[in-house]
Formats: sequence, structure tokens, C-alpha cells
Amino acid sequence: MQETANRLVDALLASYTQVGGINHLDGKNLPSQRVIAALTSDLLRLLFPGFFDEHVLPSSAIRETTTQRVESVVPRLEGELYKSLEYAPPASTRRAELPALARELTMHFVEALPAVRELLQTDVQAAYGGDPAALSQDEVIVAYPFVEAIAVQRMAHQLYLRKVALIPRIMTEWAHRRTGLDLHPGGRSVCTSSWITAPGRWWARRRRSAPTCGSTRAWAWWPAALGRPGIARAETASHDPRPRHDLRGATIMGGDTVVGAGSTVGANVFLTHSVPANSLVLAEEVRVKVLSKTERAYAFDYQI
Repeated sequence: MQETANRLVDALLASYTQVGGINHLDGKNLPSQRVIAALTSDLLRLLFPGFFDEHVLPSSAIRETTTQRVESVVPRLEGELYKSLEYAPPASTRRAELPALARELTMHFVEALPAVRELLQTDVQAAYGGDPAALSQDEVIVAYPFVEAIAVQRMAHQLYLRKVALIPRIMTEWAHRRTGLDLHPGGRSVCTSSWITAPGRWWARRRRSAPTCGSTRAWAWWPAALGRPGIARAETASHDPRPRHDLRGATIMGGDTVVGAGSTVGANVFLTHSVPANSLVLAEEVRVKVLSKTERAYAFDYQI
């Protein structure tokens, strides 16, 4: 048994050397996925007291409980932010300044939570007002997965704006695994079952079941704020106080594709160009063309 274990250890060590994919053992330590996942879960409890808890939270204990949670979150977040800053320090920042900067970022983040809560309330109101199947705003918070996904994204966005590396994406990917909704911390993203209409405005409707929002170019969903010239924004559904985009089973592709306000995109549509407001987009006379892979052409040619 010992001989087998030694062979396995030798093989793994050789793999670490040849392939990589390990944390920085002797240098800068990366933020911990496990710690950030636990932090994000605790932060959700701060945003929605009682909704993400197993036990009833009495009003008489709300101050004490909130104080305990803040005192628990702050040092752990500060530690992970220090790791992030050590991994990708701001320009002209000395190593000795990183602890103070981590503390500053932590306090800035915590102080922003009340504003994030106010913004999330508008998200919940929009979902409740737009979904006739919703019985109450409480139901939206406790049962709709988009609330958790958007709450995490809005928190991660605060760190993203301060150019914190790694942690914002770890947070949103944690929410992605839990909810199926992929929301980039930068604010524009490819999403699964909800739709982002414009920065700061979110809509999630049951009618829009499982649209595919992609791009014909790699990284097309990255926001311009990252300083990548020539990279387009993600697909956009124009803002409408009463959005009527259907998108049921549709595939929307292309970095410059804009679905006009009030438009309906029918099921199974493959859309690669913009459509004006109040359009009805249907799939008719779909043509399938099969080519040899050696010709390096698209295997399927859909004509709408």
C-alpha cells in the first residue's frame, strides 16, 4: 500500500511541475474559493435578513445578529482582498501599503451594502410587477433564483469597480453554479434565464424561458470598461417599462445585435442582426446545409 501511495504522490508531483494549475505555494496565495463562497452566503443574509436563514430571526435580535455578521464578514473579506491585492497590486502601490488598502476596500464594500439593498428592492419590485404568477414580493425573494444571482452580481460589481482581481468572478460563478444564471460582475453578461436590458436595469420574466445569448466573437460580452478596443458589447434588449421580449428557446448571437423595445422573438429563432422596436421575429423556411468539416465552413446554414 505504501509503495502504491508513493508512486501516486510522485506522479502527482510530476504533474504539478509539468502542467501547473496549482496555487502559488511559495509565493502569493490566491483567494480561497471556499472562503469566498462562505462570505457570499453570509453577505446574502445581511442583504435579506431572515430569507436565507433556517431559523426565524426575531426583530428583537436583528441588531445583535447583524452586528455579529458584520464583525464576522469584515476580517475574512479583508484577508481575501489582501490576497487579491498581493496577486494583482495596483500600479505604483508598495507591498507595505497593501494591508491598509485591503482594509479601505473592505470598509468601502461594507458601507455600500445599504445602497445595494435599495437597488435590489427595485429588482424585486420589477420582477413582481412583471410576473402575474408571482403572489408576493416575499415569494420573489425566497423562491426566484434570479434574486440570489443578481444580489451576488451587484455585490461583486462593487469590487469590480475598484479593480479587485479574481474575487468578483469567484462570487458570480458561485452564484452561477447555484442558480444557473451567468452574470458577469462587470454588469453586462451572457445570461441563461434572465435578461439584462441596460446597466442598472434588470428584468426576469418566466416567459423568457431558456434563451441562448451568445456572440460570434470570443469575449464579446466583456464591457468596454476593461479597455479592450474593438470588442463589442453583449446582445441588448432595449429598455421598455413594459418589456414584451419573448425569446422562448431563441438563440441571439452577435456583439451588436439589438432587440428593439416591445419586440417578440419567437421560439427557435436564430437571430444574428438587430431588429427595430415592436418587431415580431419568426423562424420560417429553415434550411439546413451539411458541409464537410475539412472545408472549414459552418455545418449548418439557417435562413429566416
